[in-house]
Amino acid sequence: MIIGALMMPHPPIAVAEIGRGEEKAIQPTLDSFEKCAKLVRELAPDTIIVTTPHAILYRDWFNVSGGEVGYGDFSRYRARSVSFKQPYDKDFTARLTDLCKDEGFPAGTQYDRDPDLDQGTMVPLYFINKEYRDYKLVRIGLSGLSLPDHYRFGTLIQKIAQADDKRYLILASGDLSHCQKADGPYGLKPEGPVYDEKIMKTMGSACFEELMEYDNAFLDKAEECGHRSFTIMAGILDGLAVKPTVLTHEATLGVGYGFVTYEILGSDPNRHFLDQYETNMEKSMKEKYESKDEYVKLARASVESWVNHHRILRPENKLPNEMTEKRAGAFVSIHEHGMLRGCIGTISAVRKNLAEEIIHNAVSACSRDPRFDPIRPSELPYLEISVDVLGDAERIYDESELDVKRYGVICSTPDGRRGLLLPDLEGVDTVRQQIGIACSKGGIDPDDDELILERFEVVRHE
Repeated sequence: MIIGALMMPHPPIAVAEIGRGEEKAIQPTLDSFEKCAKLVRELAPDTIIVTTPHAILYRDWFNVSGGEVGYGDFSRYRARSVSFKQPYDKDFTARLTDLCKDEGFPAGTQYDRDPDLDQGTMVPLYFINKEYRDYKLVRIGLSGLSLPDHYRFGTLIQKIAQADDKRYLILASGDLSHCQKADGPYGLKPEGPVYDEKIMKTMGSACFEELMEYDNAFLDKAEECGHRSFTIMAGILDGLAVKPTVLTHEATLGVGYGFVTYEILGSDPNRHFLDQYETNMEKSMKEKYESKDEYVKLARASVESWVNHHRILRPENKLPNEMTEKRAGAFVSIHEHGMLRGCIGTISAVRKNLAEEIIHNAVSACSRDPRFDPIRPSELPYLEISVDVLGDAERIYDESELDVKRYGVICSTPDGRRGLLLPDLEGVDTVRQQIGIACSKGGIDPDDDELILERFEVVRHE
C-alpha cells in the first residue's frame, strides 16, 4: 500500500561534503530535507520508489533499474567518501515489468544499462539515510514520451504498490527551473520564475490534472528537470485523496528547489485525472477535426484506415479538383499531446495526384517513420495532423535569400545526399539553425564548399 509521497529537489551542493560550507546559502532547503527525512522515519516504509530525471533516459522507454543492489557515490563532486549501497526491491520491479509487458506499455528492466545511482536518487537519500535505512529501493527513470504517458506509467506502478501489504513511499526527485537569476549558472529566462510559481501552485494544491496540460515548449524554455518525475508520482497517486503540505521553495542559487509532502487520506473517485484528461482531449479533438479542411480530413481518414484496418484509403470523387488534378510534393505531420509522433513527405510529386500523395504519406507517417513505433488504435483520438503542400523548389546562392518563417530549405551535395526542413517550425529561429538541421538529416556538413541550397514555399493545412 502507498503510505505517502514526497516532492524533493536534488542539488549536490546541499550535501555537506560537497558544499563545504556553501550549502548554508540554501538553509531553507537544508531544513526541508531534514523534515522530509524525519517524516520518512515516522512512516517507516518497506520500499521507497524514486522517480528521477537523472537515471538513464530513453526516448520511447521508461527504464526501471534492475539487479540486486544500487551502488553510487559522489566522486564526480570530489566527495568519494559519501557512498551508497541500497538493496533493490526485486520482487516489485519484476512484477512491474511483467505488468507493463502484459499492458503493452514501454517500461521495465529489459534495457537497464546504468547500474550506478544518480544524483537525483542519491541527494535525497543522503538526508533520508541519516534518519532511516531499513528500506529497499525502486528506481524509475523518465522518457521522451508524453506527459500523459508519464502519468499512465504512474497508474501501473500504483497497481503493483496497492496489491500487497508492504508499505511504499513515493519520492519524486526533481529540481524546478534552472534559469531564474542572471548571475546563476544558467542565466535568466522569463519562463523560469513563471514556471516555478506555476508548478508550486499545482503541486501545493495537488491539482495533478494540470501537470498534463503544461506546454512542452514552455517546459523546455523554463529548463526544468522535475516535471515528468512529478507527473509519474501524480499517476501513482491517481484516485487517492491526499493532503499536500508545502514546506519551502527557493531559487537562491538560480535553480528552483521545491518541497511538498503528501499525506494519503484514502480513496477519491473524483481524482482519476488521466481519465478526465483523455475524455476532454477526445472531445476537443473531435470538435477540431470536424472544422478541418479536406486536406487534413483526408490525411486523418488515411491514418485511421491504416491503423485500424491496414487498408490504404481510396480517394473519394467528391474531393476538390485541386486535390485530384494537381500534382505536388506533400508532408504529413502527426502530433500527440503536443509532441511529434510522425512526419513523412515527398519533396516533389511521385503519385498521380495530390490526394494520393497525401494518402500514402499519411500512411507512412503513422507507420514507417523510423524514429517512432507505429501508431496504435488507442492513440487515434489524441492525434493532431497537418498537411504541408510544397511549392516548386528554387535554387538560391546565398543564405540571405532564406526566411525561416516563409521558406523551407533543401540542402544537397553533388554526390546525391539531401536533407529538407519545412518552414515556420517551433524552435527554429535562425537560418543557420534551419540549414544545420536540414544538413544533419542528409548527413551533410553545413560548411561543405559544394553545398547546394534550394528554397520552397508551402501551403500549410492544419
